[in-house]
Amino acid sequence: MIDEAAHLRRERRRGRTGEAGSESSRHPNYRSLKNPFLPQPIFSDDKVAAIHDTALRVLEELGIKVLLPEARAIFARAGALVDEDSQMVKIGRDMVEAALASAPRSIPALGGDRSRDLMLELGSMTFLAGSGAPNVTDLERGRRPGTFAAFEEFIKLIQHFDVLHMLGPCVEPQDIDNRLRHYAVNRAQLTLSDKFPFVFARGTPQVEDGFEMIRLARGLSQDQFRAGAYCYTVINTNSPRQLDIPMAQGIIDFAKAGQVLVITPFCLAGAMAPITVAGALTLQHAEALAGLTLAQIVRPGAPVVYGSFSSNVDMKSGAPAFGTPEHIKATLGAGQLARYTGLPWRSGGGSAANISDAQAAHETQFALWGSVLAGATVCIHSAGWLEGGLSVSLEKLITDIEALQTVAELCSTTPGDADAIGFEAIAEVQPGGHFFSAAHTMARYRTAFYEPLVADWSNFGNWTQSGGKTATERATGIWKRILADFQPPASAAATAGVLDEFIARRTEEGGAAPVS
Repeated sequence: MIDEAAHLRRERRRGRTGEAGSESSRHPNYRSLKNPFLPQPIFSDDKVAAIHDTALRVLEELGIKVLLPEARAIFARAGALVDEDSQMVKIGRDMVEAALASAPRSIPALGGDRSRDLMLELGSMTFLAGSGAPNVTDLERGRRPGTFAAFEEFIKLIQHFDVLHMLGPCVEPQDIDNRLRHYAVNRAQLTLSDKFPFVFARGTPQVEDGFEMIRLARGLSQDQFRAGAYCYTVINTNSPRQLDIPMAQGIIDFAKAGQVLVITPFCLAGAMAPITVAGALTLQHAEALAGLTLAQIVRPGAPVVYGSFSSNVDMKSGAPAFGTPEHIKATLGAGQLARYTGLPWRSGGGSAANISDAQAAHETQFALWGSVLAGATVCIHSAGWLEGGLSVSLEKLITDIEALQTVAELCSTTPGDADAIGFEAIAEVQPGGHFFSAAHTMARYRTAFYEPLVADWSNFGNWTQSGGKTATERATGIWKRILADFQPPASAAATAGVLDEFIARRTEEGGAAPVS
């Protein structure tokens, strides 16, 4: 016991960081999280009802511009008022209420391995890395346009960390022709990871290619694929009050196939939405309900996640801002609106900082806590996002994982039985003594506390002797080690052959150009 106590003291003096590469004795389960916090309101119940009612009024009296003729025809057949000259669609509240009634409250999202399955519903909590960035950055190679190699690196890192639950379009691989890009992106997801994958809604041909690749990789028939949710996409409206061609087509394609639609208006208060939080949320709610209604008309019961990504702009420059008080308030309000509908919902994190620094950490963590306290089902851009989405950072991905794992730890039950209360331990240690070598400590010290991924708890002298690295600098060593040691899940790697045959055939046929 004396040797164990000495070992404990040495570890405490030295500090433990993920860069050392030592394996933790703890094995927490981060794969399926339930939010332990009561959702925090920002509006009274009557104001939430008023926002919802006004959103219905927007759709009924003002309408939404729908650029896709097929979508307008679908709305018209369901009873909406459609003006073909202006492309405006006015949606009655009875249609919206019917859509809300048919949309599922719980969505089983099926990964490549049953241990990766998710249940998307109010109360569950899932995190995604930063997505949709045209650029990638890290300390060694600098800021550069996104490439397929960078995309693969992010998929490997996302696969490594259980606290990131779904895959996403982290960085755009601009070095691959856009007629063929979706093949590479989907192949990387399906061969390097067993998590729930993303498929771009960039026109029916590319969507159908994505669906076919998932069917091949998972060994599914057409009917089996349509009977379960095996992938998702994000649908963004063009605020204010416009649904463009690829997004409307994406709603139709995914709804028909029974795959998950995350319908997310991107409303920046003061720019694409009213400058008030309540006004921005009213517009966001109206646009989300319009997309949801289209999906339910196409296929009642289609899995739809209510989306929110409202923040504000810098009124001096017009640049988007994240992690601001207004961003957090909008997230809290969106949570109230989602609970009003009963639907699972998506929030957005992120940062407007240009590098991984104190501003980036501050903005990202406030946005994260806004999502957690709002009860978000899915939080996208929770790790690695910089420049308001113009880049993703490998170092920031690592440092943000630390925050996500801290939140995940709060989801676990904290023991409070007699053994945990520890009267015997208190009795064992005399006044003025210490608990390092107490039996209660020695039985638990290897697993009692969260072990940091990137934080360094050593004192100033030891930290200086070790090179005086910042957390961001330590993060470089961590992502490099993970990539060097990465091994894909065997079941995922085994799908490469059948996918390569499909890709070769479709490439020979010319691929599929994106629709805009």
